[in-house]
Amino acid sequence: MGEVVDIVLGLILGAIIMYWVYSLFRKKKNKEITEEQSTVILNKIRSVCKLVSVEGDFAEIYHYENTKDSFMSLLRSKKKALIVIKAKAQIGYDLNKLDLKADNDNKRIMLNHFPEPEILSIEPDLQFYDIKNGIFNSFSPTDLTNLNQEAKEHIRKKIPESGLMETARREALQAVLVVEKIVETIGWTLDYSALEISKKEKESIEE
Repeated sequence: MGEVVDIVLGLILGAIIMYWVYSLFRKKKNKEITEEQSTVILNKIRSVCKLVSVEGDFAEIYHYENTKDSFMSLLRSKKKALIVIKAKAQIGYDLNKLDLKADNDNKRIMLNHFPEPEILSIEPDLQFYDIKNGIFNSFSPTDLTNLNQEAKEHIRKKIPESGLMETARREALQAVLVVEKIVETIGWTLDYSALEISKKEKESIEE
């Protein structure tokens, strides 16, 4: 009889130990899955990298003139051109600059800071008119490369007065909602209460 009791007690104790080991294993496994999920979603958000918010088209007339001294400054040779710059500028957000924290226990991503809009790209198209080469100073392939860069800088200086930055700031919430949809794809939630976005603003975007 005593042996039977010992066997029963042994089975009960064994079952308790097995259940305890299984619970620890499952808890550890769930924690690993949750942590993996948070890593995946953070990487997924950052993989979007640059998010275009607004685009602007520019058309500018640019007068180029260059004077070159030759023969010990005895002769001056001038080249000039009238350049029409047509450019497309893209304004948006670098999502690598998001301040994101993962709350694994509640399956929540906390967005504490959203970056300011910035110029993501400027694509100029140059059309040359009234090209005049000097005798000792003519346009070269290097000049065309430099002019392309100058055109970008010329457009870059025009962007602040174009209103594109202000438009992008107004549409920042749309970018936040894109991030929210990405987070929701794995059943997590995005907490962006730190950004102080009003309910009215969010409803105006979702309508």
